[in-house]
Amino acid sequence: MVRTCLLIASFSGWLVVGYSSGSWAQTSDYLVRDLLAPCIEGDNDARDGSVLEMECEQFIAGVINLYVYMGIAKKDNVCLPEQNQEDEVRWAFMRWGHHHFDQRHILAVQGLLETFKAYFKCE
Repeated sequence: MVRTCLLIASFSGWLVVGYSSGSWAQTSDYLVRDLLAPCIEGDNDARDGSVLEMECEQFIAGVINLYVYMGIAKKDNVCLPEQNQEDEVRWAFMRWGHHHFDQRHILAVQGLLETFKAYFKCE
């Protein structure tokens, strides 16, 4: 079986995501709760909010790029927004995180995949 493995390094270098045989794996311990923190605080902090928002959106951008590049978005029947993509996904992820607070211990990548499927199904 041929395994494909792609690595994406986010803006700050702490995200490493791999895709292998149809399943996602993340080599770090970056969880939903870890991604929610800068996403939420980015909106709440008037002084450093833009930096935190950028941290959140850079992680999201890396996952989106891999998700689309590998053709998984098409397979999952997911149509991500064409404009303001990272911000729209960030807001959807925060809503998903609020509604699925009991899943804040899962990998951030998995939380984003669940967000894509819940909020961005193709019509």
